[in-house]
Amino acid sequence: MMQIICAGYKKLAGSLAVATAGFALACAAPAVVAQTAEVTAPAPAVVLPDFSSVVEKTEKAVVNIRTTESVPVRQAMGGPNGDPYELFRWFFGPDFMPPGATPPQRNPAVPAPEQKERIVPRGVGSGFIISADGYVLTNNHVVADANDIFVTLTDGKEYKAKVIGSDERTDVALIKIEGKDLSPLQIGSPSELKKGQWVLAIGSPFGLDSTVTVGIVSAINRDTGDYLPFIQTDVAVNPGNSGGPLINLNGEVVGMNSQIISRSGGFMGISLAIPIDEVMNVVEQLKAHGKVTRGRIGVQITQVSDDVAKALGLSDNKGALVSNVEAEGPAAKSGIRSGDVILSFGDKKIEQMSDLPRIVGASQPGDKVAVSIWRKGKTVTVQTIVDEMPGATTASAAPSPQEAAPATDRMGLRVGVVSDAERAALGIEGGVSVVEATGVAAEAGLAPDDLIVRVNDQDITSPDQYKKVIDALDKSKAAALLVVRGGNSQWVLVTPSK
Repeated sequence: MMQIICAGYKKLAGSLAVATAGFALACAAPAVVAQTAEVTAPAPAVVLPDFSSVVEKTEKAVVNIRTTESVPVRQAMGGPNGDPYELFRWFFGPDFMPPGATPPQRNPAVPAPEQKERIVPRGVGSGFIISADGYVLTNNHVVADANDIFVTLTDGKEYKAKVIGSDERTDVALIKIEGKDLSPLQIGSPSELKKGQWVLAIGSPFGLDSTVTVGIVSAINRDTGDYLPFIQTDVAVNPGNSGGPLINLNGEVVGMNSQIISRSGGFMGISLAIPIDEVMNVVEQLKAHGKVTRGRIGVQITQVSDDVAKALGLSDNKGALVSNVEAEGPAAKSGIRSGDVILSFGDKKIEQMSDLPRIVGASQPGDKVAVSIWRKGKTVTVQTIVDEMPGATTASAAPSPQEAAPATDRMGLRVGVVSDAERAALGIEGGVSVVEATGVAAEAGLAPDDLIVRVNDQDITSPDQYKKVIDALDKSKAAALLVVRGGNSQWVLVTPSK
């Protein structure tokens, strides 16, 4: 259209050179604009990583694991000489006896019939090779209680494996096959992982060996209440992937796939892997001793809430709050008390409560460790000798009613003395016993038989001394009371009345 219009103006202009030249420039302009539009650069394309080189580098180190178990063989039902109640025993168990019947008496001279068993498949899982001479890692729950363990490589070779050692707490098992010149995975560093990075899982979901799935790291140090911090990913992990490796783009194993969070039993977008450095710590002990030995210091702990941190004068809510100290335990002997906040153990900071059991557990019995604690508004360091974690724990003695003081205080409390025997049983040096709780104290959850051993940063030694401390409290601020109940202690915030 512009070309037609320009041509008409040229004809009308005739011999007017100046006008013709002007119109020529005007007619040339649209052509320049059109040419510029044609060379506009397209939007850059998004390029996803190619995982094939990583898979090619690592796939040979990933194995399929199948296990077997023995099950009793049931006798055939019915028949002219069969047990008429055998059908009921199929449903109600071998000890079922019909009403009114008497158990048959067996002749002791006749040997009991031998219980027959048969070997059946138990389950499938995954694993990965960590040494050229045949050490293989997998989950404890993959091989626990198995009769036989068979490891199959990607080239189809199958080996019978033996268990070197396993640890139920961390769900790690070390097994060994008689192979040579195998292709182990390179161990990576989970500490370098970041949210959003690509990772791969290789394993045998539903028995489909050498299956590759990919995703990103969703969270680091995910605390699920278990003994370990987990790597959370959205990599598709299903039954059969257990024990397989989590691999970064450098082809290094950074974790062992262990759990999924699911309402259906299948993958729902959240999978958890044990960091490989935690796994290798367990492996060293399994290789050396066939079991894992953990340290303990004899404390029960809770999280430090924001309110408690503020009341105790802490700058943040990091650390582990000691709720109970085991009598004659390592912590008690070193001077750690209920109400202390453990800030570090050795050279490791306690960022959150769950860090302490892992750090203490990784230490060895007999180690002498410097423990930094927060007490009465300042940091104190004590030396603790780590003990070995026992198989069972004992309960502390429960508090008993005490002699009453005459009246309630600004907290709505009436308190009494604590006997020497009770103090010794609970491992406390002072305190008062709550006889009656009303008003703000009852609203805060205090009840009779609670023991108050500290108010803010002041230890409580007697009812008289307790009354002086309470009377001096600022009515505009909540006071932090360290309360022992049922052998455990906790901080309770109460704002005193006028």
